[in-house]
Amino acid sequence: MNHTKKILIADDNNEIREIVRVLLESEQYNVTEAVDGEDAVNKVDDTIDLIILDIMMPRKSGFKACVEIREKTSAPILFLTAKTQDSDKYLAFSAGSDDYLSKPFSYTELVSRVKALLRRYYVYKGKDTPAPPDVITFNELTVNTTVNDVRRNEKELTLTEIEYKLLALMSSNRNKIFSAQNLYESVWEEPYFYSCNNTVMVHIRNLRMKLEKDPQNPKLIKTVWGKGYRIE
Repeated sequence: MNHTKKILIADDNNEIREIVRVLLESEQYNVTEAVDGEDAVNKVDDTIDLIILDIMMPRKSGFKACVEIREKTSAPILFLTAKTQDSDKYLAFSAGSDDYLSKPFSYTELVSRVKALLRRYYVYKGKDTPAPPDVITFNELTVNTTVNDVRRNEKELTLTEIEYKLLALMSSNRNKIFSAQNLYESVWEEPYFYSCNNTVMVHIRNLRMKLEKDPQNPKLIKTVWGKGYRIE
């Protein structure tokens, strides 16, 4: 059964929070506000469906808050920030975010990103419409492609939505070599530019940290030099 999606917006700027809250409430979302990174971490629980974070916040930056939030939930995280350097985007994805929107932003773009993240998250987690599972098992891993469930030796692993989509795509096509462009356009569903290679690399690294016994010497997700990645 569908429920009203609950969104947490964390920004130390009162006006930004107010604008985003009014905008999202007009789309029938339930909005909770946090005044800084520490407040955001404290307010995240299983009822939150999506988190919107600023980067520059007092007490705890958006990057630090994101890392701690990832320990509590796999719900999508969208950075909404004036920092637009590639290095900032790299740090945002490294911290575990799913998307990144620069200020000033258009209201249409924000709503579009929020809806896309929630739609993908709920399709992959299967919260709204459970279906018979489609399970892939290999190398001590079990990937349930219907309900976004990944386990190693029956122990559940917590992956972000992007990490799960990467794993599901590659594990469903074992031995196929995926270039960074293949992965980016399939998973992010956006046109690929050269700078996107770093985004893919960071998410593969994060995925290896969670899946591999020795991430520095990966046995599951192999790098095929000059070509891309594959799962054997």
